[in-house]
This record gives sequence, structure tokens and C-alpha cells, in this order.
Amino acid sequence: MKNNLNEMPVYAPIIQSESMEAIGHRIQEFAFSRADHPALISEQGTLSWRELLDRTNQIANRLRDAGLERGESVAALSENSADYVALYLGVITAGGCMVPLSGMASAEALSLMLSDCSAQFLFVSQKNRELLQSFRSGLKGLPDDRIISLDADNDGIGETLNDWLAGASTEARPADVSLDDPFNIIYSSGTTGTPKGILHDYRFRQRQMVRMSRFGLDSDAINLVSTPLYSNTTLVSVLPTIFHGGTIVIMAKFDARRFLELAETHRVTHAMLVPVQYQRILADKEFDRFDLSSFKLKLCTSAPLRADVIGEAMARWPGNIREVYGLTEGGISTSLDCGAHPDKWNTVGVPTEGAEVRVIDEDGHELPKGETGELVGRAISMMRGYVNRPEQTQEMLWTSPEGEVFYRSGDMGRIDEDGFIHILDRRKDMIISGGFNIYAVDLEKALLTHPAVDDAAVIGIPSEQWGETPLGLVVLKPGHKNSGPEILEWANEQLGKSQRISAIEFRHELPRSTIGKILKRELREPYWQKTAL
Repeated sequence: MKNNLNEMPVYAPIIQSESMEAIGHRIQEFAFSRADHPALISEQGTLSWRELLDRTNQIANRLRDAGLERGESVAALSENSADYVALYLGVITAGGCMVPLSGMASAEALSLMLSDCSAQFLFVSQKNRELLQSFRSGLKGLPDDRIISLDADNDGIGETLNDWLAGASTEARPADVSLDDPFNIIYSSGTTGTPKGILHDYRFRQRQMVRMSRFGLDSDAINLVSTPLYSNTTLVSVLPTIFHGGTIVIMAKFDARRFLELAETHRVTHAMLVPVQYQRILADKEFDRFDLSSFKLKLCTSAPLRADVIGEAMARWPGNIREVYGLTEGGISTSLDCGAHPDKWNTVGVPTEGAEVRVIDEDGHELPKGETGELVGRAISMMRGYVNRPEQTQEMLWTSPEGEVFYRSGDMGRIDEDGFIHILDRRKDMIISGGFNIYAVDLEKALLTHPAVDDAAVIGIPSEQWGETPLGLVVLKPGHKNSGPEILEWANEQLGKSQRISAIEFRHELPRSTIGKILKRELREPYWQKTAL
């Protein structure tokens, strides 16, 4: 393997006498103790723990027979499916490093990522075959017999998974791994160029699995999964559920009505959702007719959940809400118990057990409570670094006066007098107009209070007078035809003089990533391209 991932440094605080059973060993127990208990429910049917582990062990044994060595990477380009979950578990059981890839990335980026992680195998779903064909000729290190179709029809792409597994043993032979061994590489979002590969080891994942089990993601959990497996957001809830022998109900693609149907049918107890999913589910006209009384907890991450959405969900949807704020890289880790702190719904909570968050200025000096700067953090789960990018890894680090390593979040925020963290904006999204720092989130909150506004984003666009100026991009609620000047006046009346929005433009929708983040770079690009011409 080209990358010696185990040589990358460990930044996470080491817990004395740390010992955890690796997930590949742990789940083998469920083939006997929970043999007939449902492990995975998809549109194709239900797999018991015995059936899922038979499939998992076949994949693990076949990978090893085909030459996969401990720590080597296996990539997948697929939407959620039962076989994708089995593949993920099979790679880990074999001692490999899983690399889930996004079908939203460009062909060029995917080709570069596969080279960057030295992928030894690639598994592809039917939906992504055309995308693969567009860059397949450039995959010099992946011969045809190491590209496998995750569907019954290979359509000219290697063998099908079923054919590839023919004759493979179901014997449980999980690899012996250490806490320093690579578990997965998650590539940061990006549609062009080469996104950064974030390396998680077993220490990172298994500490996270133990911590998340305290939210009830245990053997009794029935967890409805509607975000993609290539996202860390998804893995945060999926892996603990699997580690403790619970049940996963998996959706190939999110649909609000189908989510409600599955939740009622399977008596779902938990779900990890992103803010836009909450909005779409609650907006469903039939929401109140579904029996959601089995819910114990909904989790939210990827972006702050608006206080008004929390309030509506707490009033109409049984079970508590916990907002989780963190980075795929780790380090930053906070949680807000919405039921316990209704007066803090405009925050992302307090640091989790073993985590610490501070605020620093542009020069790296620590700021006191109440002052705004960049959030930095350290926690029990911290990545090993960016694969093949030591300089970018170093750029992310901040060392405290006590000599402790923190990760820079890139988020601007503050810590209030009660220790709760307020997120204001991404540092790169902050608007500097006439020398004043403007946080888009403040302007967006003002726009969203207008009764006609369904969604909003504020971006900085070029201005001869101010350098850049805030522009409001608004999606109206169905049936509303309010004018831009009216909404503009409404919002600006709530804002300070240095925060004023310069204009309003309407959109049918705002571009979002598959986990619901507004793609502000896409929104800004046309305005700044004009100035470059």
C-alpha cells in the first residue's frame, strides 16, 4: 500500500488502560445471541443478524482471498443499500480501511480520490456506473477484476457482487486490529479538485460508538437512516447501533412521506437528521396523522437547527431532540439537550464529556467568554490527519499555552456566560463590508422571521463602495408573492446599520449538499466571476 496510514500522528488524548473490542469481533457475537433479531431493514426486505453476518463474513473472506491486506483501502460509490452496509462491515471485519465516496463529486475528483487513498478494490452501484465509465480509463491501479458491481446486473463493469462471492466462506475470521489501525477515510465535501481525505482510526470510531450509546443507540434502538453512508453524519449514528446489536432501517434516498411511513411501520426510536430534513418532514401535510409515539430521540447535525424548527418539532413530534455539533475531523464536540434547555435553542449546547472548546482571535490568542472568534476544540475523538497532506493537517492545529493540541473549526462563534456555544458563520463565509465583519447567520435569521419566507441565504457580493455587500437570496413559501423591497425593509429594520442587506433576489430553491448544507460557494461564484472578467 502506497500510504503508510499507521505512521500518521495521534492527536486524541490517550485514555489510560484503554481497551475496546473491535467492531469486527464484537458483531460476531450477534450471530448467536441475536441470531433472529432484525439487524437491517431496507426496501428489499429484512436481514436478521445471522443473515447480515453471513454476508459480512463472505465479503471479508473474499477480500482477503483476493489479496486485501490489513490497513489497505476499499472504496465504494453507491447509494444506501443492504449490501452497502454489509460491504462496510465486511471491509472492517477483514481489517481493511473503508473509503465511501460521494456520487455528487466530479469524475476528476473521484479519480484523484481513488488514487489518493490507494484503493485496492472499488464497489459501484448501478446508479453510478455511467459516472464510473467517465473516468474508468484513468484508474491505472484498479484492474477489472477489482471493480465489482453492487447490483445483480454488472452491465460491463467487473463481476456482480453475488458472482464475486460465489463459494466464499461464511466462517467468522475477524482480523486482529489495533486502536491505531485505519478504520475509514472520509473525503471532505467538494465537487472539483481533490477533497481532503480525513483518516479515522479504530480509536476515533470506537470512542465515538461508546459515547453515542449514551443517547440510547444500543441493542434496543431502531434507527431510521436517511442520510448517505459516505457522510460522517450517518456513521455517527449507524456504527453505534450496529456495535450494540440494534436495528437499522435504511433508506436509499430521503423522502419525507416515506420517512414517516417507515417510522410508523417499524416503530422507529431514533433518527439522525439534518435541518432541511426536519423542515420537510414537519411540512408534510399528513404529518399529524402518523403514529410517531415510539420515538425516543432525534439527533441533528451538519448545521445549526433553527430555534423555531426545534420548537415545532418538540411540540408535534414525540421524543426529545439532541443537537450535535462537531467536525468530521473530530476535536470539536458539543451537544444540546433540547428538552432540558428550552432557553438555549439558539445554541449548539456545551462540550461533551472529555471535550474542550475555546475561542481564538486572528492571531491565535485565546478570547474570553462572550467575545467572537474562531472556535477550536479537542476531544477524545480526533482524526489522524489528512491523508498525504501533512501541511494542511498542520494548518488545522492550534496549540494552547498549556501545550495541548486543538483543532481549528473554521467556524466563527462565541461561548456565553453559561458555557453554551453559539455558531455565527464559517470563517470563509464571513462578509467584510466597509471594514465591518458581518455574520450571514444574523441576517438570515432576520429574513426567516418574515411570514412569507421559507428559506434564505445571505452571501457577500462585490461592491465598489464597500468592497463586498450582503445579498439576500430568498425562497418564498407556497402561495406567497411578497415583493423584494417589502422583505428587504422588514429584515433591515431588525438589523444594525452595519449589517444591512443591500438587495433581495428570489430563488425556487437553494442548492444544498446531500446532507443539507447550503452550497454558498455555488451561490457566490456567478457574482465574483463577473468581476474577474
